[in-house]
Formats: sequence, structure tokens, C-alpha cells
Amino acid sequence: MDKKELIRSILELKQQRNAVIVAHNYQIDDVQALADVIGDSFALSKYCASSPRDVIVFCGVHFMAESAKILSPQKTVLLAEIQAGCPMADMVNVEDLRAMKRDHPHAAVVCYINTSAAVKAECDICCTSSNAVKVIQSLAEEEIIFVPDKNLGDYVAKKVPEKRMIIWDGFCVTHHRVTLEEVQKAKEAHPDALVLVHPECRPEVVEPADFVGSTRQIIDFAAASKERKFIIGTEMGVLYSLKKGNPEKTFYLLSPGLICPNMKKTRLESVYNALKEMRYAIELEEEIIIKARTTLERMLKVE
Repeated sequence: MDKKELIRSILELKQQRNAVIVAHNYQIDDVQALADVIGDSFALSKYCASSPRDVIVFCGVHFMAESAKILSPQKTVLLAEIQAGCPMADMVNVEDLRAMKRDHPHAAVVCYINTSAAVKAECDICCTSSNAVKVIQSLAEEEIIFVPDKNLGDYVAKKVPEKRMIIWDGFCVTHHRVTLEEVQKAKEAHPDALVLVHPECRPEVVEPADFVGSTRQIIDFAAASKERKFIIGTEMGVLYSLKKGNPEKTFYLLSPGLICPNMKKTRLESVYNALKEMRYAIELEEEIIIKARTTLERMLKVE
């Protein structure tokens, strides 16, 4: 099938299956253009929970589809590309987390949403990059175990110095590879542009930025700003929404390394095959769903 025919077939299957297609901001342009909704992982999961559709086709990575299933256990959640994982989520496992909890029995356990359902089930509350500071501030405990992103953990720790943060040694391989030298070179090349970066970047990259925020916050900041030029320090997929929503503004990618191979695995063919064969359905044990949902719902009360 050519591209037009493929898209037409996907839309027909979507109607037949009573499905909704959701895509993360880091997906390729063709997938974002096809999706009913584009957003960050938790925003998409919340949308899925409120959607009247029976089937959710998630164009993202594995932990995101799991979050959608946790919040919508009665729905069929399909991960469009089964090979799309998250190395950072894989850097923390249940056994090691339990060991850390035993070493710090009085600590509250906070997990970044970029974790598996099984890890979420071991935690007290979840957070996203946009609300991590608020979540930590909301806790009565002075000691906090934070998994798995050490860069986001460092960013939060500096914002909430009254808490003692015990930070897991994990990271996003895409954001972590950005260097301070690249920031300096980008600012030299575009001195009239603001630097907007994701808190998953290294501390030395975050520190000189003009704005630090989640994918959604970066998009919103650029849209609201009176400035016309921006250096973007997050995965290149966000450029689709930035350019579409702000055609009069110019965006430069901070580093050529800001490409997530897992996010780029999903193609139009992946979506078509998922709907045609109803494949890669996310299945979770009921006990995991119940425990993990508590961490997500507790986070929602903070927002």
C-alpha cells in the first residue's frame, strides 16, 4: 500500500474497532499527524481513561501503554510497536528497589512515570517531569527514595532542599548524552535564541538553560513567549508540534543526538498491523494494576 492508502485503511480499521490512536510527542511526524491525540505519557493515559472508545492504540513505548492499561483496565490497550521499550525504565527492577526500601524504611518512595507497572506497584506515589517538584513537596516524609532518573532527581533535589533525596542511578540515554559543550556551541551559533531543556538532561546542561520543563511545558512556553527563536533540548519529535503551532518562530535542535531510537520504531505500518490483528495487547496482573493505580491516583490528587 502507498501512504495514502495505508492511512485510509488505518482510519477504516479504527472505526471498525471503535478505537482511538494516541501518540507521544516523540513519535515520527507521520504517526503524530495520524493520531487523534498527541501528548506526554501521563496526559495520554488520562485521556485514554476518559475516552469512550473500546480500544486504545498507543504509539509510544512500553511503560506508557502499561500506564494506560492501569488507568483503563477494562479497555483493550495495544502497543503499536512491541519492540519499543525504555532503557531508563529498565534500569530499575523490583528486587533492587525492595532492597533499597529495606535500607531506608522511613523514606517515601517516588517513582517517575518512566517505570514499569511492577515498579510502580512498589512505590508510594508517581510523578512526571512536569509535577515532580510538587509531588515531593506534598509528602510529609523528610527522606525520599526517587527512581529511576538521577538527572530529574538532581533537579528536584535542588528545588526542594528541605528533603533528603536518595536518588537511583538511572538516566534517559537520549537526554543524558547532551553535553555542556553542545549548549555553549548552540548559544554561540544562535545568540538571540532561548535555550529550553528537559530536566532529564545532565545538571550542567540544565543549569545554563533559560527554561527547564517537561515536553508539554516546553511546547507551552515556546507558544506563549514573545521571543522568536529557541534552542530545543529534548527529543527531536517535539519539533513537529512546535513548528505546527508556531509557524512564525524558529526552532533549533540542541544536539543531533536528541533522537530516541525506541520512539522512532513505530511506523504507520505498526499502527495498521496493530488494528488489523489486534496485536500487542497489554496484559497486567490484577494485583499489579491495583497497587500501581494507587501511585498514579495519589499523584493526580497533588495536581
